[in-house]
Amino acid sequence: MLLALILALIFGTGLFSGWEFAHASTTTTAGTTSTATSSSTTSLQAQQEAAIAKVEPSVVEIIVTTAQGEQIGSGVIIDAQGDIVTNNHVVSGAQRITVVLSNGSTEQGQLIGTSTSNDLAVVRIAPYAHMGVAQFGDSSKLVVGQDVIAIGNPLGITETATDGIVSALNRSITESAGVTISNAIQTDAAVNPGNSGGALINLQGQLIGIPFAGAENSGTNTAADGVNFAIPSNLVQTVVQQILQQSNA
Repeated sequence: MLLALILALIFGTGLFSGWEFAHASTTTTAGTTSTATSSSTTSLQAQQEAAIAKVEPSVVEIIVTTAQGEQIGSGVIIDAQGDIVTNNHVVSGAQRITVVLSNGSTEQGQLIGTSTSNDLAVVRIAPYAHMGVAQFGDSSKLVVGQDVIAIGNPLGITETATDGIVSALNRSITESAGVTISNAIQTDAAVNPGNSGGALINLQGQLIGIPFAGAENSGTNTAADGVNFAIPSNLVQTVVQQILQQSNA
């Protein structure tokens, strides 16, 4: 009986220690998972904040006066000469172009040239101190699911940033004016009237596209939620160089 009592004590102690160990291990693992998730969220937010802060000073609002009235769009300063890339449909029919900088001041814009077939245009302002200039990224390296941010002036609300992902690549999109962009980037980052000509950037703060259109539901003639398109940066660079070379010829 004494021996049985001793054995019972030994096994009981062992089982209790094993339960304590298992409980401690479970608690520690859960705590580690929670910490890792929180750290990942914080890291993504920090990347987004840094990317926006890097590009936002180069994004401008473009107010165009035409014979029919005013139209508003966005643009991105791309070099130290004060050249701004935007959409051709933003400046179409322009009699006067006013550029509103990120600091709120205004400059008179000069239309340097356009590419109707690519829906792109270059507007120039006089360079100024501490002018923000966007850095181009390589749009050929984009992958579906990659995080992106759109920055522009939707509905005239300046310096608006929206986030999303690359939803698809190489889309063939025909605009209302009949222009077809054959290798457009599709994104679910919110793009509204006034965003056209603004910046689509990656988390490194590089310009990887110029938003130009949102899909429309043909049945209701309303904007389709989360289906928007941008001209890839590699095409933008090529077309801008052609426009600048022609203007200097």
